[in-house]
Amino acid sequence: MSDFKHMLLIDRDDAAGAVARLESERELAAAAWAIVHSGALADLAATESEVVNAVAEIPVSDTAELVSEIHLGGDPLGDAFLRLRSPKQRRPLGAVYTPPGIVEAMVGWIAGREQPARVVDPGAGSGRFVLQAGRVFPDASLVAVELDPLAALLCRANLTAAGFDDRSTVMVDDYREANLGSCDGVTAFVGNPPYVRHHQIESRWKRWLTATAKSQDLPVSALAGLHVHFFLATLLAAKPGDIGAFITSAEWLDVNYGKLLRGMLTDGLGGESVHVVAPEALAFEDAATTASVTCFQIGSEARSVKMRRVAKASDLADLSKGRRVSKQRLMQKKRWSPLLSPAPPPPEGFVELGELCRVHRGAVTGANAIWITAANDPELPARTLFPSVTKARELIDAADGVLSSLRSLRAVIDLPADLSELDKDDRELVKRFLRYAQRNGAHSSYVARHRNPWWSVGLRSPAPILATYMARRPPAFVRNLARARHINVAHGIYPRDPLWDDALDTLAASLRSSVSVAQGRTYAGGLTKFEPSEMERIPVPNPALLVELSS
Repeated sequence: MSDFKHMLLIDRDDAAGAVARLESERELAAAAWAIVHSGALADLAATESEVVNAVAEIPVSDTAELVSEIHLGGDPLGDAFLRLRSPKQRRPLGAVYTPPGIVEAMVGWIAGREQPARVVDPGAGSGRFVLQAGRVFPDASLVAVELDPLAALLCRANLTAAGFDDRSTVMVDDYREANLGSCDGVTAFVGNPPYVRHHQIESRWKRWLTATAKSQDLPVSALAGLHVHFFLATLLAAKPGDIGAFITSAEWLDVNYGKLLRGMLTDGLGGESVHVVAPEALAFEDAATTASVTCFQIGSEARSVKMRRVAKASDLADLSKGRRVSKQRLMQKKRWSPLLSPAPPPPEGFVELGELCRVHRGAVTGANAIWITAANDPELPARTLFPSVTKARELIDAADGVLSSLRSLRAVIDLPADLSELDKDDRELVKRFLRYAQRNGAHSSYVARHRNPWWSVGLRSPAPILATYMARRPPAFVRNLARARHINVAHGIYPRDPLWDDALDTLAASLRSSVSVAQGRTYAGGLTKFEPSEMERIPVPNPALLVELSS
């Protein structure tokens, strides 16, 4: 996003939708300029002027219908933009537009706390947040910061049509570089910072993040996504008493890079509340992500933060709700999602899974294309081929939660550390394979370089129960009657002491029926992950109850 200077207009002549006459981005830009050109926001940035100059020849019919819909609280220009530019095309800029109900709730929370003199929307898009702020705060100045020139032009048009142009500023800039200036009264920061993952962020901005966070004595990881950059930029731009509410992906609550945002909320940014929408309830129509709304007031001395998980996006309507969690406790936790709702006490007769079993992640091959092959590959000795679960789908699709056959599985090539164990013919086959593997770089992968010898994958013994651990659904717990091995698409559950087959069946059934995504950690795209240690904390029947339930 930070490198974006010019955005081509993408024609979609076959588009259809709410504003049928706008069939291309060029027509959309022309319609927006027709609204903007006579208002107070007609002084464009250079990149916006390029967009307008490119569409100067396009005739525009009466814009009264668009203006009327904007007056009524709609965003026809933004809706057309979302229709004409696909989620895939918007992904490099992290452009996901917020539904009106969530916008109203976030601006409403601010209105319940302050009457700001200025409202700033970083990554404003078509201006949904500043438009709502303009309606709720009639005396506030409105500042929209947006890097995409077409989106910025739409924002100008919306503000002009709504009659807010004389108290608005639209900055076509990277929010991290934007000079917002000073404000005598309270500034409210509200919006949906763009979600761009770290590998798409320029190295100079990673250096900026690291240096800036360290200057504030905050923990930092350069792997943070762009939304974390925006929180840090807000901390720098704000003064004590300023207020804000941002909606972002919720993964920062649990992942290592989120420690910077977690640190800001407990020190400086003034965390007030965190509201997470359940992963299965998508807050955005075109983005599969678990959403969280974070409310803050700079310099707040509150000793606690309200935390809650909501079942659906409409439950965000009242952002004053939540159970208080002390900041001291938050500072002690590396993961915050378990604090969103109180953990119920385990039922009588239940213990943590870790008391009965160890949970081990599967082996990492380092190069699946090399180390996974057909189960009956004639080019290798049969004794080196181990039928294995190599895709999570193989467990998710297991009938009745039972893997009873190896027939559909591929094999992992797991060679002995000492090749002299093989007879002459088998050794020749293996040596030929190793030459092939080396030609294809299998020996130089990170994983291979850190195992000795590099050719020995080191599969674990078959686990009686296998479990998926990363999906937009609870884990699939599967009885491994086929005695398949597994790689790192699954965890293996191994009893600490022997359990009868009936008890293992009951244990797997209990896990299938009781585990929810709320017990894992949330990642990008709404994925929920269970680390082995987290899976070991799941309540399960104790040994005596397993026997009773199995009989």
